Amino acid sequence: MDSPPAPPRDAEPKYGGFSRFEMELEFVQSLANPHYLNHLASQKLLSQPAFVAYLAYLQYWSRPPYLKYLTYPGPTLRHLELLQQEQFRQDIMSPDLVQRLVEEEIKASVEWHRS
Repeated sequence: MDSPPAPPRDAEPKYGGFSRFEMELEFVQSLANPHYLNHLASQKLLSQPAFVAYLAYLQYWSRPPYLKYLTYPGPTLRHLELLQQEQFRQDIMSPDLVQRLVEEEIKASVEWHRS
């Protein structure tokens, strides 16, 4: 598997005008959205071995220095971890699970703002 990209540098190759680092950051942050996880499952991506391997590779975002670039580290890393489990990749097809995840995140956000 490829090694994680280095934090941004000017000389890094661009893909559609974006660095690999920027593209992976945007994608990994999108995993914080339960509706997006449901979309990935509905497109059958979460059952493709290559995509599952890519999700495992993205675990590097949970460690420094990459962690500091995440806008919503809590739900992003929680969902990335859950996506490592085959059962979760199947269960996220359920609208009930999606709604429960949304409600949990709203509750966590409200509690965080209160403290």
